[in-house]
This record gives sequence, C-alpha cells and structure tokens, in this order.
Amino acid sequence: QVQLVESGGGLVQAGGSLRLSCAASGRTFSLYAMGWFRQAPGKEREFVGAITWSGGITYYADSVKGRFTISRDNAKNTVYLQMNSLKPEDTAVYYCAKDARPAHSCSGYGCYEDVGPYDYWGQGTQVTVSS
Repeated sequence: QVQLVESGGGLVQAGGSLRLSCAASGRTFSLYAMGWFRQAPGKEREFVGAITWSGGITYYADSVKGRFTISRDNAKNTVYLQMNSLKPEDTAVYYCAKDARPAHSCSGYGCYEDVGPYDYWGQGTQVTVSS
C-alpha cells in the first residue's frame, strides 16, 4: 500500500510561484515514475507532467512547458512541482500519482499523459491564481 500526500498549494497572484510537494510512503518509491495532474471545476483531470524513476527524464504538457519543473528526491520519497509564472488558468486541484508500471517498461510522453497507468493518487492540493 502506498500513500501520497500533497502539500504546498495556496493562493497566489498571477506571475507568482508555488512549489508543491508529494510525499510518498513505502520503500519502493524510487522504482516508479511519478506524475502530476490537475483538475479544474467542471473539467476533466489533465496531465501536467511526469518524471521517470531516476529523475533523469521529465515530460510536460504544452500548457506548462517552460514554466513548471518536476523533480524528485528518492532519498526523501518526495516529488516536487515547481510552478513559476502562474496564470489564472492554472487554478485547479493538483494531484500527484504513482505509475503502476515498473521502471523501463514504457518510455515516451505517451506513456504518462493518461490517468490509466497510475495506481495510487494523493488527495490533491488546491492552487488558486488570482488575476
């Protein structure tokens, strides 16, 4: 059983920054890729980005590319989402999720952009960007 706990959300003005954290329980955290998703009211959950098990490769949705950065510290069982130049359209509940597939079983952006491959999800943290 894996538990994921997000933190770091809040209210920020447009152009500001926030850093989200996702702390994971369990000893196998470092063996799996991790993803970040977000869901705005009335919309489907959408892919933000993902990071491979080693942190060596990251993938980003076009809407956040160049503004958001994903990193991980496997010694701390934590993955981060640094969000810069925030826009009102970034307002959403942000979720981290664990990839169910072992490392090296899939590669490329298409492996991570759908919710299906993820087996554990955090409770979400609210990010609100005011204009």
